[in-house]
Amino acid sequence: MSEEKNKRDNLPWVEKYRPQKLDDVYGQTAIVTTVRKFIEEGKLPHLLFYGPPGTGKTSTIVALAREIYGKNYSNMVLELNASDDRGIDVVRNQIKDFASTRQIFSSGFKLIILDEADAMTNAAQNALRRIIEKYTKNTRFCILANYAHKLTPALLSRCTRFRFQPLPNDAIESRIANVLVHEHLKLSDDARKALLKLSKGDMRRVLNVLQASKATLDDPEKDEITDETIYECCGAPRPADVTAILKSILEDDWSTAYYTLNKIRQTNGLALIDLIEGMIELLEGYELNNELTRIELLTKLGDIEYSISKGGNDRIQSSAVIGAIKMSFENEVKSS
Repeated sequence: MSEEKNKRDNLPWVEKYRPQKLDDVYGQTAIVTTVRKFIEEGKLPHLLFYGPPGTGKTSTIVALAREIYGKNYSNMVLELNASDDRGIDVVRNQIKDFASTRQIFSSGFKLIILDEADAMTNAAQNALRRIIEKYTKNTRFCILANYAHKLTPALLSRCTRFRFQPLPNDAIESRIANVLVHEHLKLSDDARKALLKLSKGDMRRVLNVLQASKATLDDPEKDEITDETIYECCGAPRPADVTAILKSILEDDWSTAYYTLNKIRQTNGLALIDLIEGMIELLEGYELNNELTRIELLTKLGDIEYSISKGGNDRIQSSAVIGAIKMSFENEVKSS
């Protein structure tokens, strides 16, 4: 028993706190209730779970499978992830072999879980469509994807769809409270707010940041996790830094603004793309005289973000950010 406990303690928190039962799945009450009803009535359709990462898609289907099969889980469930090779050969051979064989000692249907199915090729998806149709008598498929539009319409029409929303704050908070008790950690109020804001409804991110934050503490039993620690572990810009940069761009000349932006960026090791995101959030709260300012600003910053994602030079893009904000706010001066 102690060996099992040690193994569990050494797991990454994402796995350690993965829900084992459907009751442990937080924040997706409507989906869990509906899926439970299917099981109670013995009429489980083919399922499609889609939505952003870290919202509980894999956890829900694995917990559901454990409830249905119990000890027979390994015989009755085939799990395939995008990390496995999932071209047309795997669909024709591995999935087909598993779907076509009946279990001698177990009654009921088998379950095939295809995680990150939006990474499958079109040819593989078309082959899968035929297999789903052919073996419906003794096999059910659960397809998991981040984006439903990347799946072929023929595959979508064969599944009952469930969209997983980013998790609401209260669901994340109750999970955080649970983890803090088990790990004997203390979290300041500011750190809790920062964690909720930065997670954007992604439970996996919350657990990873908490685990990284615990590693930075000298004495986890006594020390408290602060918002500084959270921002540092995420590599996200602190609100005070973003405010200072924006203030400098709007009030100082170009050289001072460029110096301030680069100094804060280099001192704290921040990515320009994260700073742009922080600025947009901050500018959303500004009351502007002319709505054209906001339209122009978002268009220009969007273009800069695209340039960075395509490998644009950071120094040039930093200058572009300052130029975009200064030029857009000229509309404000004219209209006032």
